[in-house]
This record gives sequence, structure tokens and C-alpha cells, in this order.
Amino acid sequence: MRPRVHAVSGGFLGPSAQARRIRRIMALAGYPIRIGWPKTSDLIAAWGHAPRAARAEALASHTGAAILRVEDAFLRSLFPGRRGEPTLGLLLDQQGIYYDPSRPSDLETLLATHPLDDHALLQTARLCMARLRAHHLSKYSGTDPKIPPPPPGYVLVIDQVRGDASLRHGGLHGPLSPHIFREMLVQAQLDHPTARIVIRTHPENAQGLRPGHFTAQDQSERITLHDAGCSPWDLLEGAIAVYTVSSQMGFEAILAGHRPHVWGLPFYAGWGLSDDQAPHPRRRRTLTRTQLFAAAMLLYPKWYDPCRDRLCDLPVLIDHLEALARAWREDQAGYDALNMRLWKRAHLQAFFGRWTPLRFRKTSARRSMVWGAGDGDIRIEDGILRSKGLGAALTPPLSLVRDDLGIYYDPTRPSRLESLIESPLPPGGADRATRLIARLRASGATKYNLAGDRPALPEGHRILVPGQVEDDASIRLGAGGVATNAALLAKVRAENPDAVILYKPHPDVEACLRPGTLTDTRAADMVLSATDTGWLLEQVQEVWTVTSTLGFEALLRGKAVTCLGAPFYAGWGLTRDLGPVPARRNARPDLPTLAHAVLIAYPRYLDPVTRLPCSPELALERLTVSNQASQPPVLRILAKAQGLLASRTTFWR
Repeated sequence: MRPRVHAVSGGFLGPSAQARRIRRIMALAGYPIRIGWPKTSDLIAAWGHAPRAARAEALASHTGAAILRVEDAFLRSLFPGRRGEPTLGLLLDQQGIYYDPSRPSDLETLLATHPLDDHALLQTARLCMARLRAHHLSKYSGTDPKIPPPPPGYVLVIDQVRGDASLRHGGLHGPLSPHIFREMLVQAQLDHPTARIVIRTHPENAQGLRPGHFTAQDQSERITLHDAGCSPWDLLEGAIAVYTVSSQMGFEAILAGHRPHVWGLPFYAGWGLSDDQAPHPRRRRTLTRTQLFAAAMLLYPKWYDPCRDRLCDLPVLIDHLEALARAWREDQAGYDALNMRLWKRAHLQAFFGRWTPLRFRKTSARRSMVWGAGDGDIRIEDGILRSKGLGAALTPPLSLVRDDLGIYYDPTRPSRLESLIESPLPPGGADRATRLIARLRASGATKYNLAGDRPALPEGHRILVPGQVEDDASIRLGAGGVATNAALLAKVRAENPDAVILYKPHPDVEACLRPGTLTDTRAADMVLSATDTGWLLEQVQEVWTVTSTLGFEALLRGKAVTCLGAPFYAGWGLTRDLGPVPARRNARPDLPTLAHAVLIAYPRYLDPVTRLPCSPELALERLTVSNQASQPPVLRILAKAQGLLASRTTFWR
């Protein structure tokens, strides 16, 4: 039974988002916060060595209770805590705290005594290290990899904010002198007399939250301050040497392959991975960078998944932080959303206006966003895992795609999806896509996830023919000589006279929301109205289609797919192509590579519960729960009216 934890500070008990997040993580970790007079056997929570921790220390001294030191974990958020963003993880330490070398901490004990030889643990550590680097994730991940670092070949000197706890408690016998930064800068110049020196400004200093130790007065012909918001990993990539006092970026330098010159005694010093100005008397073990990472990032922290409201392991936290960072990086400059239908605007604002609100206009004064294949800087469309309900019925989407080159269903020009299909997978991408495919198949999820019947089907070689909306943009832009449902069905029967042909009308057409009703279905052996699509795909051997996304869903289930048009998944060697596929599609990805591009890298997902950017795995979980709220009646009425009038009026824009 764990001891009770008492708190006396507003940092734990207050109403702020950070205080609420701290209480929640601690409760999930088995340390719920309470108030009242502590017993000797209890713990008193203190936020590191912050000034407000003095009350907790005084109470502990008076009662004999022990201190539980609490701090942000090493992947905190997009921005520093002073920006008001709650943390994504905590460090709960009963011995000390990681940045205070004067006494052991739980982290130091792990590094000194844990075997750190478990194969699965180290494999996970290697993968997580590679993912952090590939996706440019750091303690504060609100950086933009599109901002270039200085030209390579420089010595990187890392600044820190004045008065930081890691400096006030960073020595064996007390605080580190502020002059240590000046000495470090001088030594860097002496060690590298001909190299450029780049001083990396701390994010809190760059954002005007707290001052650092270096200013513009320290610049010279050789020395420059770098406060641009580029990726720390890119900065480390271009450095020939790294100098730090106790910054976490020194830890990241080790992960990036450097042997940093360390002037303080941070948690990563003393393990044989850095050149230490002040050796630590207790730390005698030699570790690999993978072992250091495993202890510091997998075993020590308590990571929190804000979408699922539970503790999680680091890979799941990286999934969430990757989605969060991607959304900020793409949207921070803001958009003018042009001619957007009224009912879509709230959902677009939630997807793309979290940091800089969208402006809905007729003409653009800044970067423009348009729906579909229109003329704009960014084109938006529904994703492949869209919703539990039809877009034409005004059901809000869980996923949207954002394309700065074209749009996925327009084969007449390149799209961002095509470039992703042709690109190498990120670390762990193939395994992640394979797991997502397996979960999707097991759940029966499809684009719209509509409930349906499971009728008895004729025996034989079954070919599924999905009907399409005949005025859909994918037909107008991607069809060849076969552009109607009647022509498609006739072609399939002519090519497969002995097969069992199953025709499934498009759900928008079935709901009388879009055109495409097929009156003559004699070429089909069976017409499957209101049928469970996920189940049906498992019952057939082939799918023939013009451009339907159901063809992609069939590929995920291992079915043979014949395309008479040029959908986004055609032309890559995974389908039989009878249509006009663009010659530029000459890459030959395997199925996990295609699925990674289509389901993970290309779309953006929004959690309908928390309204946070989220991973495709979380979106799939939301799609497969049964308690989806029913659509408001007003939207059902609007959907019907839109189907009748959209082709004749611009009222809905």
C-alpha cells in the first residue's frame, strides 16, 4: 500500500489546467493528492526545488513526513509551462530529483543499479529514439523543421534561463555560478579556434518568458545567437561539437551521436557518454546511449495520454505528440478558408484553427484553404477513415486531409499523398501500419462505418462492384472510358461471365443525397442495399471499381482489386489497372507503405471527445465504439435539402 500524498501548494491544488493535469496523473499513478495534516508515514508533494516547495519542505521537517519531488517529464508539451499548456508526463521521485546531483535520485539509482539489459526494453528504446529524431520531438516540440539551421560546421553552445532549478541545485555543494556559462563559451573558442560558434537560445528566452545568460552583446564575427524556432535535432546535426552546462539538449546531443562537453552535473553526465568538466563521485558505471534513454524515458517517467485519460507508455505518447506537433507546424501561420459551407466551418475551425483561428472569406489575404480540388494554397477533403455516418448527411468528420500540392483523387496532377507513397517510411512505420491494418480489419471499420445487414450470398467466385456518386470529383477527374455505374456493371459482367457479381450502391445514393441511382441491375447477381461493408469485403474474392475508396479498403483485406479509373491507390503495382493511370506513379510500395501514407502520414485526425489532434489509432478506437451520439434533426433536414439544391444554388456556401 502506497503512502498518502499531501499537498500544500497551489501548484497542486489550484484550478489551472496544469494543476488539474498534475492531480490527474498522480492519481492514475497511485499518488492521489489530498489535504490535511500528514502523518510520519505520509508523503508531502513538492514541485522540484521551486520556491513554492519551501512550504512542503518546512511541513515535512515539522511532521517527519518524507518529500515526494514532482517535476515535468522530459517530453513536456509543445511550449514551456509558462505558456499555460499542461504537461504530458510527470517525474515522481522519492529520493531526490534528477537535476540535483548532491543526493541520489530515483533516476540515478535506476542508471546505477538497473540491469538495463532486457532485449524488448532496449528495442523499444532504440525505436523511440529514432522516432523522436525523425519527427523532431523534444521537451518543447513547438519547433518548425522547415526553419533551416545555420550552415553546418559550427560549435553549438547551449544557453539556459537564469535561475533555473537545474542551475540553483546543479552542483554537488550548491548552485552553479552564472559565470560558468562565460567560461564555457571561452573554452569552446579555445578548443575550436577556427570554427564558428552558435549559441542556442533557450525557448523561454526566445519567447520573452525568462532571460538567458547570453545576449546580443555576446555576438561577434565568430559568435552568433540562434533563437529561431528550428528543430533542436537539426541544430545538433550540423554541429561539430556541443557544449552545455546542464540543459536537456545535452541529453539529446548524446542521443544524436555527440559526446557533449558538460560543465555541470546533469543526470546524463558521469556515465561515460560525455566529457565532464566536473566528474561525479558516485557515478562509476559506463552505459550505452540506449541504456541511458531506456532508464530516463521508459522507466522513470509517468506518461499521460490526454485523449484516453490514462497513463501510457512512451510509444503511445509519441503517437499523440507527433499528431499535436504536426498540427501546430502546419497551422501556426493561419488560413483564410474560402467559400466554405456553413455547416463545415465549426469542424474546420476545430481541425485547423486551434492556434491561429481560421478566417472564413470569399477572397484571401493570406494563405488560402479551399475544399476539394479548387484553386487555393491548401486543399482539404475527407479522410479515408472519415466518420460513423455520411458526409452528405452532414456527419462531422474524424479525419481530414490537407494537401499543398493537389488532392488525392485528382490524378491529373501530383498530390502530397503521391509524394508520401514514394517517400521512405519513418522509423517503425511499417510495423505501425501493419498493426493498424490488423486493427482495422478486426474492427470491420470502413470509411463511413454504417450499420448494415449481412445477407446470405450466392456461392461461387464473388466480385464486389461498388457503385459511386456519378458526379463525384473522383469520377470527373479520374475516370476513363467507364464513368457511370451502368457502364461499370456491364464491363464487369462482360469480363467475368461466370462470376457471382454483387452490386453495392453508394450509401449517399441509397440515402437519396447524391445522384447515381442504377435502375437496370440485371448484370448483377445480387444488389446489396444497406449492407455491412466491412463484413462484405471479407466475403468476396475481388473488387472491381472505377475510383471508389472501397477498392483501397479491399486491398487492406488482401483482396484482388481491378481499377477502371485512376484512384489514388492505382498505379503502384498493387492493383490490376485498366484505366488511365499517370505514368509518374512508378514507385512500387508494399501494402504497409501504401497504408502508412494513406492512413497515417496524409490525414489529420481530431478526437471527437477531447477535440485534440490525435493519432489514427485513437480515431479508429472512437469509430468502433457503439455509443455514437445521434445526428441532430436539423442536420438531417439540411442534408436532404443540400442533396436537392446543391447542384442549383450556392446557398449552402
